[in-house]
Parts: sequence; structure tokens; C-alpha cells
Amino acid sequence: MKNYIYIAIVAALGISLLAAFAVAQFGLDLGAFGWVAEWVSSPVSLLLGIIFALTFGATYAKFTKLMSKKLLQYSVIGLGFGMNVTSAIASGREGMLFTIVSVFGTLAIGYIIGRKLLGVESHTSYLISSGTAICGGSAIAAVGSTIQAKSEAMSVSLGVVFVLNAVALFLFPSIGDALGMTMKQFGMWAAIAIHDTSSVVGAGSAYDQMHPDLVLSQGVSALEVATTIKLTRALWIVVLVLVTPFFFRGSMSDGKQKPWYRTIPTFIIWFIVAILFNTYVLSNADLLGADAAAMGASFSHAVNQLAKHLITLSLFFIGAGLTRETLRAVGVRPLILGVSLWVVISLASLAYILFLVA
Repeated sequence: MKNYIYIAIVAALGISLLAAFAVAQFGLDLGAFGWVAEWVSSPVSLLLGIIFALTFGATYAKFTKLMSKKLLQYSVIGLGFGMNVTSAIASGREGMLFTIVSVFGTLAIGYIIGRKLLGVESHTSYLISSGTAICGGSAIAAVGSTIQAKSEAMSVSLGVVFVLNAVALFLFPSIGDALGMTMKQFGMWAAIAIHDTSSVVGAGSAYDQMHPDLVLSQGVSALEVATTIKLTRALWIVVLVLVTPFFFRGSMSDGKQKPWYRTIPTFIIWFIVAILFNTYVLSNADLLGADAAAMGASFSHAVNQLAKHLITLSLFFIGAGLTRETLRAVGVRPLILGVSLWVVISLASLAYILFLVA
């Protein structure tokens, strides 16, 4: 029975999001059935996934895990077609100071709380701190393979990050709305304080959906700012992987580590390629001519809009992976460490952004 319910939910979400894309991109008039294209949003999709997981447990586990990862990554690449190199560089540069301070500050605080106060196992403590400092699961996977962490440490660390990601998707847009944050402010905050790229993208998309008028009036979306800064921040995985072995020499069985270039997530590279292609080819009137450039811009817009709807669908798969077994595997002390780090970096970055970022 649960398999059929799972398929029915995915089909309903897919049909609704496809209809929403057709309405936005082609002006499709659904008449009395307009609600079909309007009822699904980022929080709704995630909530359905979580409710299903907690009610029925793991269902199509391999497929769910694959879709929650790959669908999101392909969608992020699609977002690149809606971005421009100039604005991307500007957003990345402004978030650089946050990145440097927060990455090393989080690792230091994580060591104090995790090892000194809570006595969390060294690998688990470092993995949770790394995931909080940079980009959640991607950082944990890269660092974990570098220090040859045990599967138990990896599972617990990923579980902590996964639980907090789900919570952040609900909390952050509401907090941002209550504080009256601008698109730029919320995008920067989400990129710094939320772990995984998937949840950052989901939160940014949700905030845009809450304030479409602000997107138009401010000329920038929270999704664009959050995605650019987060993916720039993710490149710090390289730095972390290079320095990590110096702190874990005694706990690595053979001292081997991956080459630095193998630690960069492939989808980040293709995301950058998409931005460059959109800026210098598809939107280049001098290269293509005015008519062809207009068609290129239309194509980029369509890909970007489709990516945003696929992101919403991917949130269901992310939520569907949050089973009771995952929650039980997390444990108390690692969860306390994860929550403590999350609260510290969230409040510190929020204070900085509200007072110093227009």
C-alpha cells in the first residue's frame, strides 16, 4: 500500500509543478482547474515527504536517495542559466568575508563544544563541524573520506545535518519574513546558516514565493543570492580537505587522501559553466545577433524556471528520507553539538547581516 501512496504523491506533485511551469512559461489557461498549478510550494512538498517518511518509513530507499541528490544537483545547474557573471561575482565577493570568518570560527567552536564539553567522538565531532561550516553532506562526505571515518560516524553526522536542514526549511523563511529581511539579506543569511545546498536553495525559493513583489522591486531574488554564495562557499571543501590530514595523522590507517581536484562537487563546476554560457553566448547580442540573443534569453528563462520547479519536487524526496530510523541513529550528544553550532552561526550571521547589510 505504501508504495502506491508514494507513487501517487510523486505523480500529484509532478503534475502540479508541470502545470505551474506551463502557466508561467507559456501562459497556459487552466480555467477552473487553476488550483492544480497553485497548491504545491517548497514547504508543502517537504512537509509531505516528512509526513510520509515518519508514517510509512523508508520506501524505494535507493530511488529516494538518488532523486534527493541528483535531481537537486541538476536543478542547481539549471539555475545557472538564470544568472549573470557580473552579479554572481558581486554576490560571491560580498559573502567572502562571512565565509572566512564563519568557516574557521565554526570549526573552532565545534571543537570546544564537541570534544571538550560534550565528549563527542573525534571523527563525529569534526564531521558535524565541517558540515556546519561549509555545505553539509558534501563537506562531510569529502572530509570523511579524507580521514577514513567509520561508517557510524558518517551516518550520525549526516543524520544530524539532515534533521537540521529539514527544520531550517520551515523556520528560516518565517523568521526572515517576521524580521522584514530584504532578498539580499535573506539570501546571504540562508547561504551561511543552513547546511546543505538543497535546503539553502529550498529556503531561498520559499522566500521568493512569499514575497514576489520584493523580487520585482529589489531587482534580485533570495534564491539567486543564496545559491551563488552557497556554491562559492562550497569551494572551501578543497581547503578543508587539504588541511584536515594534519589534524588526524594518528587516526588514519594508511595516510592516503584524495587529490584536491576530486573533492570539488561536479555539479558546482557545471553550475559555473551554465552561468558563463548564459552570459557570454546565449545572451550575447554581439555574437548571435539581436533576434538569436532574444531566443537565447527565452531559452535560459525556460530552463531556469523549470529548474525552480524541479527543486520543489526534490524537497519531497529529501523529506521522504527523514525516517524514524534516521532520527534514532542521530543520538543525543551529536544532536546537541549540531544544534549548538547551528544556533551560534545562525544568530551571529543574522546579527551581522541585519546591522551591516542593506
